[in-house]
Amino acid sequence: MIGSPSLAVDQGATGNGDLGPKARKVPSLAQAALRPLGGFFEMCAETFQALLKPPFQWREFVLQSWFIVRVALLPTLLVAVPFTVLVVFTLNILLVEFGAADLSGAGAALGAVTQIGPLVTVLVVAGAGATAICADLGARTIREEIDAMKVLGIDPIQRLVVPRVLGSMLVALLLNGLVITIGIVGGFVFSVGFQNVTPGAYVSSLTFVTGLPEVIISEVKACLFGLIAGLVACHRGLTVKGGPKSVGDAVNETVVYAFMALFAVNVVVTAIGVKYGTGK
Repeated sequence: MIGSPSLAVDQGATGNGDLGPKARKVPSLAQAALRPLGGFFEMCAETFQALLKPPFQWREFVLQSWFIVRVALLPTLLVAVPFTVLVVFTLNILLVEFGAADLSGAGAALGAVTQIGPLVTVLVVAGAGATAICADLGARTIREEIDAMKVLGIDPIQRLVVPRVLGSMLVALLLNGLVITIGIVGGFVFSVGFQNVTPGAYVSSLTFVTGLPEVIISEVKACLFGLIAGLVACHRGLTVKGGPKSVGDAVNETVVYAFMALFAVNVVVTAIGVKYGTGK
């Protein structure tokens, strides 16, 4: 009937430009997708501000750095050796075919400094360090420890996030240096021991195309990897909602998000390094 109240309401809603519940889902979906991203950047800004506020949590920084080292050291060693074998062995085969086996040290140094070190650091920092941080903070969140800190007037960003982010950056720098050392030493062992390269030729060609700019760019990569992985892990850990299952989901999401961000940063910084570093 025309005079039905329900029909009048529907006609009035349509006449006012309301497209119904299906159209209203679009803004809500966009808000649901962008809200976590906005919260992440908000936490990043608060973290950078808290870096300048005293007091600095030195004890927490040392404990978290050692915690990340214990979690990430063994995976670093286990991943660095196969990467070294793969890259150095392949490069040496190519150099032997070209009759330039004496340049095997240059290839090993370039591969270790520009690729093996940063890539292994990405895998370990995102796969081991960031997940451990996220699990720790997620467990504290579901136990309402974070809410209790806020009630007591303690800033969780300054107390928990800043030491973990700085610890992740420090450990990433150290791991990158360790992987580079393993790459160069491992390249020497495989080149001299298995591919008949003379030790003097290997050592003398190490700095042929690799110098201080490449090392600095590699360390900058590692620092950025540690920063981003730490921020992603802390954000997911502090925004966990629900029970233990939510912590597991947050850990899995941390791995995915960190890998995506770190590989994108690696591509950009590598392009900058190729333009201003290698061979310049």
